[in-house]
Amino acid sequence: MPEMKIYCMCLHDHHLNNLKKLNYIPVGLGKNIFSSDWIRDNTEINISYKNAYYGEYSFYFWFWKNILNKIDDNTWVGFTGYRYHWAQKNNIQSDNLNKIINRENFADHILQKIPDEWEDSDVVLGEKIKVNNWKLSKIIKYGKKKFFLNPSNFLKSNQNIKLHFDIFHGDGLLDKAIDLLEDSEKQDFRKFVIDNNSFNRENLFFCKSKTIMENYFQSIFKWLENCENIFGFELKGYSKTRIYAFLAERYLSFWFNKYSSPKTWPIFFFDTNKNKVKI
Repeated sequence: MPEMKIYCMCLHDHHLNNLKKLNYIPVGLGKNIFSSDWIRDNTEINISYKNAYYGEYSFYFWFWKNILNKIDDNTWVGFTGYRYHWAQKNNIQSDNLNKIINRENFADHILQKIPDEWEDSDVVLGEKIKVNNWKLSKIIKYGKKKFFLNPSNFLKSNQNIKLHFDIFHGDGLLDKAIDLLEDSEKQDFRKFVIDNNSFNRENLFFCKSKTIMENYFQSIFKWLENCENIFGFELKGYSKTRIYAFLAERYLSFWFNKYSSPKTWPIFFFDTNKNKVKI
């Protein structure tokens, strides 16, 4: 069985004991005070000042620059957080898991070892989230202009990743960002966001190939840095402030599916800041 390293990104120190029991590596993000037991993304080579805009990617950058070359190949490296968690088994879908997880059964469902089913895979991504299941109330609240000016958007077949991004994060911003990609990715990614109505969720992944991780980090960080030239950091509102993380979430799904054959696995939501659990 390959070695496993799971990095868990948190905003508060109180998670530490649980992470130690799970054998997860604690990662402290943000400006809160953490003990010396935590890895911090504001040490060594870092972009921690971008965390409010980049989300998980401020740590991914730190990991890439300071840790990746020290890890043995064929080691499963995974990333998780305090709200979204990898499931222990693949027998319940993510959306159904969200309905049954509580403080009492949380430890029974969270991943604690590499499943046997991953043996023939190099990459594992979160189960896909669909963006073509719009309720009328959400259309009226968020997408009234897009839907009523173009009634064809009411057809599920036309409700793609691009439409979803345009409505929630700014009309045309995804197109502007795609224009900044390398030529080798630009056309394929544009086709991906138009042709697909789902993407792998939560900006999380497992990978046991250093080469794949190196190539992904090179690609994503070059793109995000280019995007800074048009979006900057004078951003307001959650959907705009974290635009780099939202762009990366769509790109992660595209890139890993293009360059590997990922297995998908359930990820469930349970906010361990609001609902403290004991492992």
